[in-house]
Amino acid sequence: MWLGLSGVINTISWIFYYKALKVGDVATVALIDKGSVVVAIVLACLLLKEVITLRMMTGAALIVAGLLVITKKS
Repeated sequence: MWLGLSGVINTISWIFYYKALKVGDVATVALIDKGSVVVAIVLACLLLKEVITLRMMTGAALIVAGLLVITKKS
């Protein structure tokens, strides 16, 4: 059941992603898409009580730094 639900939600996610690319600016859509990883890390820590390691924090910081670089170039 969970695998099937995951497949349906993933399909819907891709449909919305391509719709956003069609309607909006590619740079903005990419910013939101890549930023979702950082949001997932924060929510995993807050809601699921996941342990955030130095490696995860470094990765999240690099993602945020990359998003800032893309924002400045746009």
